[in-house]
Amino acid sequence: MANVTASKTAAPTGAADRGVLRMFTAGSVDDGKSTLIGRLLHDTQQILENQYAALTQASLRRGQSAPDLSLLTDGLEAEREQGITIDVAYRYFATARRKFIIADTPGHEQYTRNMVTGASTADVAVLLADATKGLLPQGKRHLYIASLLGIRHVVVAVNKMDLVGYEYEGFKSVCSEFKEYAAGLAIPDLRFVPVSALQGDMVVERGNHIDWYFGPTLLEMLEMIEPGEEALEAPFRFPVQLASRLQGSSGRSHLGRIASGTVAVGDAVVALPSNRRTTVSAIHTFDGTRPFAIAGDSVAVVLADEIDLGRGDLIANAERPPRSTRAIEATLVWLDAEPLVPGARYMLKHLTRTVHARIAAVNDRVDVETLARHATTDRVHMNDIVHVAIGVQQPLFCDAYSRDRATGAFVLIDEVTNQTVAAGMIQ
Repeated sequence: MANVTASKTAAPTGAADRGVLRMFTAGSVDDGKSTLIGRLLHDTQQILENQYAALTQASLRRGQSAPDLSLLTDGLEAEREQGITIDVAYRYFATARRKFIIADTPGHEQYTRNMVTGASTADVAVLLADATKGLLPQGKRHLYIASLLGIRHVVVAVNKMDLVGYEYEGFKSVCSEFKEYAAGLAIPDLRFVPVSALQGDMVVERGNHIDWYFGPTLLEMLEMIEPGEEALEAPFRFPVQLASRLQGSSGRSHLGRIASGTVAVGDAVVALPSNRRTTVSAIHTFDGTRPFAIAGDSVAVVLADEIDLGRGDLIANAERPPRSTRAIEATLVWLDAEPLVPGARYMLKHLTRTVHARIAAVNDRVDVETLARHATTDRVHMNDIVHVAIGVQQPLFCDAYSRDRATGAFVLIDEVTNQTVAAGMIQ
């Protein structure tokens, strides 16, 4: 095991802030996911005294002699009563090295759609595996969805090592199962760490029981991971939210948030759907003008030529423009209790553009257990993952999701209920 023989790398005291790491956690029911997050918060001293006192009292009411750290994340009363995580809970904490945003997502298959929501903006996935059970079907689903959503860094925390006597063979067996399944997935960085969330071993502190493991603790591993810069490396994409004339500006400004890439004054761009080429003459932000801007920045872009653009239109790199299409092939994760019916009509929201869409065909369904794709004519039910053909009334300006997570993603919305019914990734 690579991580077993790696040298220990501790976070240096007073290390420079390495920015924000967005991560999501997932695991099968009773894998100890909420306890793990509670341990992270507790051992990094993120819990106030009154919070800890309330936690202790809640644990006593449940007949537990020691504080139950899982209650720190299972914040809904219904979750506490059932002993499971239902909704996505976001938690924030910081160390000397970086800040973290954790999306604690449900483990049960019934709530896969909640997991997709929490994972959609993550840089890293932390998947829990019970050392006594190994890779369960839901663990396969979580690995597959992490791969599907383009998450490059996946950390498998093999939990409950205390229940297998902290033995290396128990850890090795679980790692082998995950590696074998992940071999068919696009996960470039798959890591493993043995932990006992209940006892605290290898979560924040090393503990005294896993002396055969010389790699980093879970926290040290997360502090070292560098989020990819795929959004910066992708071609410039700027979905227009609003067009107006800013006070004191001579040209028409196009306001929005840069979805991907970078842009500088003087860059050649193309305005879509008109397909007119021009250059960027100015970039404004809330604190003045800038010579350039990057993905994630909210800016006002002024073009050298007057072009009629409004909400839903796109300004893009002129040399590497997106494709314009009325027909897409996509992978869908169905999120709604009402099934998808081939031929049904929905609203499709892509970036700032919303268009009428029709499911032209459901090509096949993914068997998450085996990763096989099976042709299907059945209705698509909640949590199903399918490949579909979709036709839209107005053109979309998009990229494949594998190249650009921002411009390759969309959601489907029910026209009657206005509920989001599916998350989609363009192929």
